[in-house]
Amino acid sequence: MKKLLILSLTFLLSILLIACSQGDESFKKTDGADKASEEPLKVDKGLLNVEVTIPATLYKGQDKDTIISEAKNSGIKEVIKNDDGSFSLTYKMSKSEHKEMMKDLKEGIVKSVEELKTSEDFASINDVAHNKSFSEFTLTVNKEKFEGSFDAIASFGLALAGMYYQLFNGADVEDYKVTINFKDESKWKSV
Repeated sequence: MKKLLILSLTFLLSILLIACSQGDESFKKTDGADKASEEPLKVDKGLLNVEVTIPATLYKGQDKDTIISEAKNSGIKEVIKNDDGSFSLTYKMSKSEHKEMMKDLKEGIVKSVEELKTSEDFASINDVAHNKSFSEFTLTVNKEKFEGSFDAIASFGLALAGMYYQLFNGADVEDYKVTINFKDESKWKSV
């Protein structure tokens, strides 16, 4: 279970870091041959299985055979190297495996939120709240400490994790978003 969680989170971070480094250019349309590599992540929830297709641009510079092997070792039923001119990968898993993956992702995000609240690395952040879909996070901060620090960087990790969770849960790439709110603790403390 922990191995699957670690693999899922590692997979999450590698996809998101690579996707962010690609910029908007990776999604521009050029011609039909490159179309598949420029498409965003797709999730198809069928009756018995869930298929997640990840564009080849997200694997740039990585050995796909190693990625496929690691995914299969983590319990993914089937990983297909698509012969679409770009060699995107499609992960096929049962609905129960997808549900378990989503549960692990959720637990990972919740654990990160708890660590963020208690970490000395982000001293100005006192509390973090989120909604069920991880599309909104509220960070309660000590305004004086927060404004003089780099603690806002923590919000980027929450935003990426929230977007990743939504995408793998089937949200359309046009519909997913994450809102980060910062709340000054001094305005909300009861006297």
